[in-house]
Amino acid sequence: AASVRGDSARFRGEPRRDALLTARFGAGDGALVLVAVAGGVRGDGQDRPAAADACRWIGGAVARSHARLSEDIRAGRRGDLKSGLHRLTDRTYGKLRARAAELGLEPSAYTAGLRCLLLSADPECRTRVFFGIGPGGVLRLRDGAWEDLDPEVRPAAGGAADEQGPDGDWLTMDLQITTPSSPRAGSAPPPAEPFRFRASVARPGDTLLLCGNGLAEPMRGEPALAGELARRWSSGGPPGLPAYLADIQLRTKGYADDRTGAAVWEA
Repeated sequence: AASVRGDSARFRGEPRRDALLTARFGAGDGALVLVAVAGGVRGDGQDRPAAADACRWIGGAVARSHARLSEDIRAGRRGDLKSGLHRLTDRTYGKLRARAAELGLEPSAYTAGLRCLLLSADPECRTRVFFGIGPGGVLRLRDGAWEDLDPEVRPAAGGAADEQGPDGDWLTMDLQITTPSSPRAGSAPPPAEPFRFRASVARPGDTLLLCGNGLAEPMRGEPALAGELARRWSSGGPPGLPAYLADIQLRTKGYADDRTGAAVWEA
């Protein structure tokens, strides 16, 4: 995992807006690994603290529920995972809205996109769980080609859409959060972006990439970057840490935002 300032922030002498958290909860096969990536909107001086708060608060929420989440992942209870992670994400955004009120800001001025990945430490469990709100993405490198696991989904009547993807993957998007996260933020509007959830089954040799928008956009928009990373990452095992850091920072014309990405190589 790596998170670095983009060329735009370096040029302006600004701090990194993205935030990154990796954490392990529990022990043995029941342990759970969380990777969280958050990023704010360009040009707002509050973005970096909001992104860091989002990562810290979702980390605390997962920590308190890690035993149940680990059990649900290993048992394949996707419905329970979706509803539980939706609640945890809702509470995190409720805290962001409450913090905005404390600072005298509008909720939109103290928020961040949040994308998360949950991995079981059980070597027999191949389920990988992705969830979040806002810009960013999750991609899978399989047999030398990238697959976008975060596709656009048109909402069905009633405000939600479920689609089944390849290999039994599920993507679920709910267009509103129905449970108030705290009394202090109970009347605040929900995030404009839908909640996203997906559980996929990994295969040996896969590489899963969770990324902030500064990396997701060029990966989707510039075939040359996607192709170069596919070439570098398809040659038998993950790169060393210095090589990975260099890979994350590969320059792409027209894309100068922060680069944050966490990659998982399946044994």
